[in-house]
Amino acid sequence: MVVLDELDRGLIHALHVDARAPFTLVAEVLGTSTQTVVRRYRRLYAQAGLRVVALPTPRSSGTHQWFVRLTAATRTAHDIAVALARRPDTSWVRLTSGGTEIVAIIHTVPAGPDAHALLLRDIPRTAGITAVSAHYLLHTYLGGPTAWRGRIDALDAVQEARLRAESPRLRAESSAADAAGVPDTAGSAHLLTDADRLLLSALREDARLSYAELAAATGTTASTVARRLAELRARDALFFDLDIDPVVLGVTVSALLWMQVAPAHLDTVATALAGHDELAVVAATTGPTNLVAQALCRDAEALHHYLTRRVAWDAVTRIETAPVLRTYKAATTLRAG
Repeated sequence: MVVLDELDRGLIHALHVDARAPFTLVAEVLGTSTQTVVRRYRRLYAQAGLRVVALPTPRSSGTHQWFVRLTAATRTAHDIAVALARRPDTSWVRLTSGGTEIVAIIHTVPAGPDAHALLLRDIPRTAGITAVSAHYLLHTYLGGPTAWRGRIDALDAVQEARLRAESPRLRAESSAADAAGVPDTAGSAHLLTDADRLLLSALREDARLSYAELAAATGTTASTVARRLAELRARDALFFDLDIDPVVLGVTVSALLWMQVAPAHLDTVATALAGHDELAVVAATTGPTNLVAQALCRDAEALHHYLTRRVAWDAVTRIETAPVLRTYKAATTLRAG
C-alpha cells in the first residue's frame, strides 16, 4: 500500500485548488522540483488510483441523479456491480451490507424514449436482483465540487492563494472568458452543446490534458478549447474532481449513513453535517430515509464515536449504517481487482 508523506498530500491538495495547475507551479508552491512533483503524481496515479477528472453539473447536462439500492444474492452481487460500473450512466458503484447490497448513482434523462430505461427496464429484468429502491437526489450539501476535508489539509491559505493567483491556465481561461464576453458568475443554467460534450468526454478521462491535446481530441484549435473551457467554468457547467483510494489517506472504514430526519429540521441537520470532517458526501433524497451521507473514518472505533457522539440528535429519528465493502467505481474511475 502507498504511504503518503507531506509532499504527496500537498500535491493532492494543490490539484484540488487548481486541477489543471502546471507541475512547475505546484513544485514552486510545495518547495520542491518539477521532476519530483511529476514523479509523485505518476506514482499516485499508478498505485493510489489518483485521477483528475472534469464532470458536468447535473443542471448543465440535463440529467437527474438517483441513489439506487439493489439487493442481490451474494453469488451474483459482484457481477451485477461490475456490469453497473461499466455503464456510462452510472457512478459511485459500491458493495455494502455484508456483500448483498449494491449502491450506485444512476444518471437519467428526464424525457425521451430511453428516459429512466435503466431504472424501469434493465434493472428489473436482471437475474439475481431481489429488491430495488430508488432515491431521487434533491440537493447536495457536501460532495462533488466540495472536497472531503481529509484530502485538503496540507496547504496553508498563502499557498492556496498563490496557486489561484499564479496559475497560467486560470489566467488564460479568464482572459478567454473576458474575450468571449462570458459573465464572471453563473446565471441561468447552461445546457451543454454537442461540442461541449465532446470536450467534457476528453476531460472526463483526464482533466490535465493540455489545450493542444484537448484540441486534437475534439478536432478543433487550442484557442477554441480554452475559450470553451472558460465559458463552461464561468457558467458553473462543470467542476473538477479527484478520484483517489481513501485507504491511502488513512481511511480503513467507510460507511453509508441512511438517515431519517424530521422535514422541518432537514436543512439545518444537513448543513451541520456538511461541516463534519468525517463526512465526504451529504445529500437530501426522496424516500423513507431523506438524507444520505458517506462517512470515512480511520477505524471502527472512530465510526462508533462519530455516530454516538456527533450525530445523536433528536431530529435524526433513524440511522441505517451500511459499511462499504468494496468500491467498483468512483466519480468516473473503474477500480481494478
